[in-house]
Amino acid sequence: MVSAPFGRVVVCGVGLIGGSFALALKRQGLVREVVGLGRSRASLEEALSLGIIDSISEGWADALRAADLVLLAMPVGSMTAAMEAMAPHLEPQTLVTDAGSTKRDIVEGIYTHLRAHLDRIVPAHPIAGAERSGASAATADLYQGRKVVLTPLVENSAEALARVREAWGACGAELSEMSPQEHDRVFAAVSHLPHLLAFALVHDIAERANSDELFSFAASGFRDFSRIASSHPEMWRDICIANRHALQAELDTYLSELAWIRALLAQGDGPALEKLFTDARDARNAWLAGHFKA
Repeated sequence: MVSAPFGRVVVCGVGLIGGSFALALKRQGLVREVVGLGRSRASLEEALSLGIIDSISEGWADALRAADLVLLAMPVGSMTAAMEAMAPHLEPQTLVTDAGSTKRDIVEGIYTHLRAHLDRIVPAHPIAGAERSGASAATADLYQGRKVVLTPLVENSAEALARVREAWGACGAELSEMSPQEHDRVFAAVSHLPHLLAFALVHDIAERANSDELFSFAASGFRDFSRIASSHPEMWRDICIANRHALQAELDTYLSELAWIRALLAQGDGPALEKLFTDARDARNAWLAGHFKA
């Protein structure tokens, strides 16, 4: 339950993530006005026509006037520049959260450009991506039952943290908290690496001389494994670069796993391969049973 509705909410980046946040708050009747901000006028006009936002702002000075809450929902590579631009116009009552998939770089940007406002800037990461992007992909129930990880700063006030939790909770999200460092290590393993592998596999097939033949025989297994290679390239470029240190460590671990599997294949060691496959299947089934209950 939100203690009080938000008056003006500013969403910078009105695509799937930002647009869904706005629609969820609107559906709950928890916001009086949503102001859209972004680099693409066409995207903003589309969001306006779809009722995601109520008005378009030309810049931070106008957008932040009397704002209660700001969501930064652009690609993570654009976050720092946005923080620098908004800093002179951020008012004392305004709360700020974000939807970035990495946290170390965002926290560094906060300390660099928004140090005077640390008490009310609460970083977050909604685990609710999809292959489709843009305002037309936004939906009011995107966050329903999905996880949102908050990575609070030690300087955050209890009131600011509570209000940001209320906003994400009102979207239907299941909330958890961890440090920015732990966040980036965890998501390098279970999100960033899988996307990197999917992109790599599809790119490898696409670059071969007989790619048309290979794709013509690819079926549901290839489709399911490569699904996330349809994700937004710019967004994932920024995520991989921002979290490259943790991602490199995970990639090295995975390469070791592949080297072991290659050795088993070279040896024709069927029992060892079967045990590996069985262990992996059992681990996945246990994960599905524990986290995706019907």
